[in-house]
Amino acid sequence: MANERLGSIYTAFAYVLWGILPLYWKLIDHVWSEEILAHRIIWSFIFMIILVMFQKRSKELLHLLTNLLKSPKLSVSLLLSSAFISVNWFIYIWAVNHDRVLETSLGYYINPLISVLLGVVFLKEKMNRGQQIAFIVAGIGVLNSTIQYGKIPWISLLLAMTFGLYGLTKKVTKLDSTFGLTLETLVVFPAGIVYVVYLHSLGESAFFQWNWLTNVLLMGGGIVTAIPLLLFAMGASRIPLYMVGIFQYIAPTLTFLMGVFLFHEPFSMIDFITFSFIWCGIMIFTISQSKFLKRWRFNMGKSYEAK
Repeated sequence: MANERLGSIYTAFAYVLWGILPLYWKLIDHVWSEEILAHRIIWSFIFMIILVMFQKRSKELLHLLTNLLKSPKLSVSLLLSSAFISVNWFIYIWAVNHDRVLETSLGYYINPLISVLLGVVFLKEKMNRGQQIAFIVAGIGVLNSTIQYGKIPWISLLLAMTFGLYGLTKKVTKLDSTFGLTLETLVVFPAGIVYVVYLHSLGESAFFQWNWLTNVLLMGGGIVTAIPLLLFAMGASRIPLYMVGIFQYIAPTLTFLMGVFLFHEPFSMIDFITFSFIWCGIMIFTISQSKFLKRWRFNMGKSYEAK
């Protein structure tokens, strides 16, 4: 119980940090999103390398990298996961710094449903009845937004899709969180360096051009990326999967609240209806995943057999 309690604290804190992450990116919204992304990649990689060396796991990392390079399938999966998470990071940063925080919240609310759909398409998994209903209800919410505004909520869908695809590729590589983030940022690290050097050559880089706080915040992007991930890894291994599923809604809920009450983004009746359908879908999805529902079904089945 003590181990599970500690796991709950780690996991919940990780999602709280992810939920308040828009506050961090808002502090450097005067910097181009592309440059923020480049620095996030660069300093995430540097931070993770320091962490690996501190944990004395350098040889293990080199051995893993050698094995990955020998396997075309794993190498392709690593390249894809790096691409998907980089695109996801960019869309998120761009959306936050262009006052679209509510759309990021919507994206991470529907992400679990997208992940289930990807599992059906690519892994031939099957949806249970509750998941099917949840997907339909959430789909109605997205359709409502599309019809009322005359455009697809592309930020929300792209965030959900890229993160879902990222999770799908992670199923193939099966790397732990420390090595996973280290290798994923290693793949795109050269591109980040080249882009920052290019901006410097044009005299358009914010790094060392604004003030010391901007420099520190750009460098700190690596830390705010890595710490929640490490907390999640420590927590998720200690608690049941259904608890992780419940905790994951902490982040988009905090983001939603900040979007409405802190950043004062427009939230119309149309948005309320859209989110209401999404929230209903999430409730159905979460209940369908709950071990309590499965236990109830099992007991009902037993009762039926007894009759």
